[in-house]
Amino acid sequence: MARKRRPAQDIPRAPVAPPAAAALPPEAAHGGWTAFLLALMMFVAPAIGSPTELMLQDTLKSIVVSTMTLVAALLLFLQLRGRSEPLRWHAVLWLPLMLCAYALGSMVWSHRYLGGVEAVRWFVFAVIVWLGLNTLTRPRLSWLAWGVHGGALVAAIWAAAQFWGGFSLFPQGPNPGSTFINRNFFAEFVVCTLPFGMLLLARARVSSQVLLLAASNGFIVTTILMTGTRAALMALWLQLLLVWPLVAWRCRGQLAWPQWSRLLRMSAVTVMLGTVVLLGMLPSSNPKILEEERGVNALQRGASRTQSIGPKDYSLGVRMVMWRATLNAIKARPINGLGAGAWESEIPLYQAEGSQLETDYYVHNEFLQMVAEYGLVGWAFLLSLLAYLAHAAWRSWRQDSREAREDQPWRAVLLTSLLALLVVSNIGFPWRMAATGALFALCLGGLAASDARLGWRVALGVRPLRWSPRIANACVAATLACLALALYISQQAAEAERKLVQAAKLALTLTASGRGNAPEMEGTRREILKLVREGIAINPHYRKITPMVADELARWGDWRDATWIWESVLGSRPYVVAIIANAARGHASLGEMDKALAELERAKKIQPRAPAVRSLEVIMLARSGQEAKAYALAKEALAAGLYDYDLVNALFVLAMRAKEFPVAEKALKLRMNDWPENKARGLFQLGMLYAVDMKKPAEAVETLRQAVALANEAERAEMLAQMPPEIRAQVAGSAPAAPQTSARSK
Repeated sequence: MARKRRPAQDIPRAPVAPPAAAALPPEAAHGGWTAFLLALMMFVAPAIGSPTELMLQDTLKSIVVSTMTLVAALLLFLQLRGRSEPLRWHAVLWLPLMLCAYALGSMVWSHRYLGGVEAVRWFVFAVIVWLGLNTLTRPRLSWLAWGVHGGALVAAIWAAAQFWGGFSLFPQGPNPGSTFINRNFFAEFVVCTLPFGMLLLARARVSSQVLLLAASNGFIVTTILMTGTRAALMALWLQLLLVWPLVAWRCRGQLAWPQWSRLLRMSAVTVMLGTVVLLGMLPSSNPKILEEERGVNALQRGASRTQSIGPKDYSLGVRMVMWRATLNAIKARPINGLGAGAWESEIPLYQAEGSQLETDYYVHNEFLQMVAEYGLVGWAFLLSLLAYLAHAAWRSWRQDSREAREDQPWRAVLLTSLLALLVVSNIGFPWRMAATGALFALCLGGLAASDARLGWRVALGVRPLRWSPRIANACVAATLACLALALYISQQAAEAERKLVQAAKLALTLTASGRGNAPEMEGTRREILKLVREGIAINPHYRKITPMVADELARWGDWRDATWIWESVLGSRPYVVAIIANAARGHASLGEMDKALAELERAKKIQPRAPAVRSLEVIMLARSGQEAKAYALAKEALAAGLYDYDLVNALFVLAMRAKEFPVAEKALKLRMNDWPENKARGLFQLGMLYAVDMKKPAEAVETLRQAVALANEAERAEMLAQMPPEIRAQVAGSAPAAPQTSARSK
């Protein structure tokens, strides 16, 4: 009899993960030291500063960021030499790499040095993003938050010491700038760090930690008010009034603050607000801040500067000038742009008619500068970045899985920090500051790592990156080479900066002493020339400091060395009309009229109506024997308002030769009014004009009395010796205050 078959039983099977999920690698198991170094970098970069003017603050911060980034990468590659599993790649990495590739390409047809600097900047940025993508787990994001908050807190302490006590360890511009070159850079960085400190506060579970974090966050807010930086204040109010309350409500299930007792909540709010109010009422004792008359304490400065935001603000007006020139450049070069980093070199060609000086070295608007320099590539970067951030914000709000809820507070912090960065980027250039740029990259890296945890595996999201021991060894070798190159570049940059800054300081000191041409100062003059030659030999592209030395040399009459320095600057920045005019004057003073005329024509092609060009043309015509034509051109320029010190001075000389004394009188009065630093000499010339040429003895005596009263001892003796005897007797007998003035001048 046939045996009956039993029905087949279902055999239980192990669940199989979707193929896409299986292909997605986990976070690097050995990236702890790398993540720690990234957090340490964000503490060290803002916390330390250069105590000497011989190194600019952001040069030091750039060295810290680039070196620590490469060391962090080297540690990761060394730890992954035995790994064959893939790592991670994210589509957002293509954005800085795209800019890096464009910068390298633009070196062929645009400014080579500035393009190279941009390529390095975006390469380091991409490395930071990739390291964050592969190492920033949730626990490690806590390390990053503490590093960012700690660095901001130390920087805020330095700023408060400058505001309250005039602390001056770090040389800088407008106070309180902390360890940054000026207060705007400090405020723009610190306002982007606030979300990290606030999240640490909202996650704290121990009452003592809650109160300490409330106080530290309040202290940082107070220092932002101290700066009075409008962009940072706008970002602060946006976070305070809108973003923080929204994040606190949406992420309340993942934060500790809902579990605080009512007393602890009230204490935290009281401590934070009390810190802002009490410290904000303490008056400043820094004379530089008090001279600005923008408020004597942090609360007053924050309120007054917030109220001053508007189109009539002077600094915003200056920025509008730069923005208009940049829009002209975008219109002229919409496809390929000016070239990476080339804005400061090319922008004189696009300035308004009559401009002769660059308003600044950057646009003070990162978006405009990106489009102006990178053309269509810049548009692609900005639109892709904004689209990614908008989509990341939407996904952070909508996703409601357990994993998404765990990541939600961190994504909110990273996005809020980036939002603050975008706000301040509208009227500043924070991406170019080392510490702020590094924070930008780490926020993108943290978001990308979160995308990987949440399984965002679309074509433009997270993908596996092939890895093997051979690739790891190649990366170790490449990173060692990059690290060696970075150390060499850092040493050369520091050396060039030290020499040029020292030369500029010596030159300014020598001019201030009034003994620039004294024989006993020959050694100092030789030292200045030696330093500036060595600095230019290392870096001939240092536009910010080098021309200062040439200006002082020209004041002493050393036209040959001054002209050489100006021409070295023009080799890197060929369209700066004021420097072209200076070089032309130098050649004319040396008797090299053919070179001087060539420089004049060069300047006229760029800005024919610039005051420096007009005055240069007047001087050239006068020296070539065409005094009548020069005199007519000078009067025409004065009537049109196109004049500078040299043109007014030339007008006075030409009017005297033409015996048109009322015109000479007008020129002298205008020169004294617009350039009062030489008022004593101007009053003497005016008094002599009244006495000798215009025959006005009463006016002559009164004017010469004023000149003698303002002059120092040596000038007074010279003036009295040149006066007509009858005038000298009246002036000398009516100046009892003259010896007292001389004593003060000593």
